[in-house]
Amino acid sequence: MTSDDAHGVRGTSGTEREGGWPDGPRRSVPRPAGPPPAVPPMPVGAPRSGPPATPPMPAGLPGAGPSIAEWLNTVRPAAEPGVWRYGHVPRHAEWPSRPSLLGPLIALVLWLVIWALLADFRIPYVKVPLEAVTPGSWWFFDTLRAGSVPAAAYSIETLYNQLLVLIAGLWAARVGHWAGLFQYWAGPRPERARLTLSGFGALLALWLVWSGKVPLLDVVLYLIPQSWLQGGGNAYLAALVAYGAYALVIAAIVWPFARAGQWRTALRDRAARRATTGPRAPQAQDPSPVTGTGAAQWPELRAAGRTDAADVLGAAVHAGRMNDVDCVRLKHAWARARTRHDGPASFDETVVRQGADAFLHPSGRRDLPLRTARHDLLAGQVRIGGCPDDERNPYARRGSGVALDPAVLGTSLLAVGPPGAGKTAMLVRPVVETLALQALTGGAAVLAVGAAGAALGPDDAYDVVVKIGDPSSVHDFDLYGGSTDPDEAAALLAEGLAGDVPGLDGRRAALALGQLLGPYRAVHGHFPAVPVLRELLAGDESSLGGLRDSLEAGGHSAMLRELDARTRQAGGAGDPATVLADRVALLDRPAFAGFFTTGEGARPFSLPSLGQHPLRVRIDLPERTHAGAARVLARLVLAQFNALAAARADRSIFACLVLDDATHTVTAETVQGLRRLRSVNAGAVLALRTIDDVPEGLHTALLGAVGCGMIFAGVTTWDGKRFSETWGKEWVSVREVAQHGVFADQPFTRAMHALRKLATGKAVTVDAVTVRQVERERWSASALAYELPARHAVLSLTTVDGEHAPPLLVDLNG
Repeated sequence: MTSDDAHGVRGTSGTEREGGWPDGPRRSVPRPAGPPPAVPPMPVGAPRSGPPATPPMPAGLPGAGPSIAEWLNTVRPAAEPGVWRYGHVPRHAEWPSRPSLLGPLIALVLWLVIWALLADFRIPYVKVPLEAVTPGSWWFFDTLRAGSVPAAAYSIETLYNQLLVLIAGLWAARVGHWAGLFQYWAGPRPERARLTLSGFGALLALWLVWSGKVPLLDVVLYLIPQSWLQGGGNAYLAALVAYGAYALVIAAIVWPFARAGQWRTALRDRAARRATTGPRAPQAQDPSPVTGTGAAQWPELRAAGRTDAADVLGAAVHAGRMNDVDCVRLKHAWARARTRHDGPASFDETVVRQGADAFLHPSGRRDLPLRTARHDLLAGQVRIGGCPDDERNPYARRGSGVALDPAVLGTSLLAVGPPGAGKTAMLVRPVVETLALQALTGGAAVLAVGAAGAALGPDDAYDVVVKIGDPSSVHDFDLYGGSTDPDEAAALLAEGLAGDVPGLDGRRAALALGQLLGPYRAVHGHFPAVPVLRELLAGDESSLGGLRDSLEAGGHSAMLRELDARTRQAGGAGDPATVLADRVALLDRPAFAGFFTTGEGARPFSLPSLGQHPLRVRIDLPERTHAGAARVLARLVLAQFNALAAARADRSIFACLVLDDATHTVTAETVQGLRRLRSVNAGAVLALRTIDDVPEGLHTALLGAVGCGMIFAGVTTWDGKRFSETWGKEWVSVREVAQHGVFADQPFTRAMHALRKLATGKAVTVDAVTVRQVERERWSASALAYELPARHAVLSLTTVDGEHAPPLLVDLNG
């Protein structure tokens, strides 16, 4: 275990195979700080003795809890950002208000009158338009076929009139708005009503044609030559021609109704339902393969020809020997296997040998000891609430669940709310839980930072727990971020120590630290501990003299020049060493003795291991007893996380930092780092009591750097104003009603108005209604400050792909 990798555990050891493969190189990873897990940790791919204990069912699933097979087979449709997709049913378009029946009824009566008049040839000059553009010989069939009957002309005239009836019917349907009437009475699911109505319409049209009411069949038969109908004496040919004409007429009649009723889509959906609905597989403890077409049968493995692995996993799912973590972990392992030449074969062999126990997390855990939120690991989501049926929410989102996933957390999230608003219990804890579960599946790494005693989960829910200032802590913390480059370590340390000092140039602070860290590491092979660093920054002559003598003895001329430059700059105008020494003094306290040690015997946890392994890490800060040191450490952790996220080579794992209290941690460099996280598959969740905990000059930059914003009930108007400006405006329809007095000229009318005023006590007025489009704020500062109910928040989301969700009112208890 090298000092610049993950030398994170004091008194523990463990290895895993890189990438989870049995033949991969070994790499050291930290082990859990809590009690020993129920399943002892061992290298991934090693055989296990004895059958594994049945893992718990996925917590937070609806009802009494479905089986794993039902959970896998549940539909998760594509939806807008932030929608809880597990079993989500998209809401149909808003049901229109009840229409008036008078207009459609008048249009229907008018159409029936026109139909009756045209059927009895009572409308004069109706043939004038057609006779003006067609020769008279077209109205008789004697030019087309010998022996035509005079009734042919009558049939043509009847067909022309009924074509006019059809045109009049379409006009009546448009004027009477019959489509709106059908949409209202059909309800939010008009497919069945449309199918039924089109079927009856097709039957009615066929009856009209076959009964001779509409002479379409006669016209078609008249147009066919007589020799074809007789078949030249061949009865079979004559029947073929006649039935072909009938089929052509039926197709011409039915096709418009089938298209309007979407018969093809209905038949395709019915066939799909019959294909997916079959006899339910038995839930017995039979390990034999269970065939099927659902997700519980691992169709991706079967499509790749790995039927043995699919049979083993399918049997384990139906026997209840797998939980949601196991299923998603194996799906991730299969996705990684497909990128390797020998990956699929190795995956198949490992799964057949170990079953559901294959590719376990290095900790050996298969679930968290406690879940407090609803998780859907297959979609990578955690539900944090629901959208109430409020007019300020879009109609399509009302009643839907609200969830967070790596796609939105990758743009970083800023949450602002006063103490007691529920930031920790209703946002931070669920996010940490879902990321910890995804870490067990091999898809994420989480770093949770909070005050000692914060409700971020039990110790055995993490692989590494750093309790700064607590003598019982198993782990230390590396102030230098596992770096071996003095300049890089100096830049990170300067950001943490003095990033919030107004007027202090961060580059000068990093230069001053680098002029000391480089020479010290050249002599001792490691960076200085906190007491030594404090003495060097304070300009202690004995410490600087001893370091200079060691550099001269070792022949480090370049580092000697660095130290001389630091000596010349000490005490000058703008020298940051004094400020840095004061900040280092916050960490040089008896309570932190032994925590920030360096050298051979030190085993601190360094953040670079978080970017290489799916780790679950929690850092407890001594905020109650040493608030200044806690702020320095929180700022340092944020700077180190931004650096490691940008520098890691393998970005397949989503890395996320969750700061339960980000007060005085945001700096100009931090904001720049937050902007870069979304492009490196990483994100951060920052919780603040008020936006004023950030320097005023960074308010706009911070709100622009994060893609997701969340404001809780109880904020002030100036906090609400910042979010209101960030969310912008939208066009809305405003309906204004003005009442104007009615002045009558006639004596009788004036008398009636006077009588009405005497009876009602109000003057006779008329309403003038004006509807116009105006641009208004999505959420005003006053609405955010005074109209949010308790345990509610307003949340806006943006995904790493650029999709947006408007600010939504979220019921955190929903």
